[in-house]
Amino acid sequence: MTIFTQPWPWYLSGAAIGLTMITLLLLGRRFGLSTNLKALCSLGGAGRLTKSGYFADGWRPHAWNLVFALGAAVGGAGMALAGAKERFVAISAGTRAHLEGLGISYNPGLMPDSLFGTQAFTNPWAWALWIAGGFLIGFGARWAGGCTSGHGISGLSSLQKGSLLAIAGFFGGGLFVTHLLYPWILS
Repeated sequence: MTIFTQPWPWYLSGAAIGLTMITLLLLGRRFGLSTNLKALCSLGGAGRLTKSGYFADGWRPHAWNLVFALGAAVGGAGMALAGAKERFVAISAGTRAHLEGLGISYNPGLMPDSLFGTQAFTNPWAWALWIAGGFLIGFGARWAGGCTSGHGISGLSSLQKGSLLAIAGFFGGGLFVTHLLYPWILS
């Protein structure tokens, strides 16, 4: 079936996201995937083990979001298994030349093998970058009061000024890392 082998058009995906957000707004719920880490920690007993009030509400109010995240993971895995074998990413010749200038060899898959191949797992520098990046993402999501999906989808759809500021920070940080920090790290 072609529905499983090609990406959906932006207008169908956008409409699905919009309908989901209208439904969540009408139900008085806020969407965000970083909340799931808090819910999982609460489920594991973090509220009983710490003196922090951060985990006081427990995991039950966030159970619907855990189901949503599980559905996203299962749906993504299902789509990968159902028909989408190897996706070929169409990038321009200029972008390929820029990547090769940074030492990233282009391959037609979703992720460059030089960054995400099996050899990266034996590279201590890659591990250090993954750990530092994970810490910074977690710290940033907590400090900003949510992640990119929470602010970008839920926060902006409910017209929150703080979410607009957070999204500007996310994009500014992404541009900084992509154009200044990443080339320095790879050199």
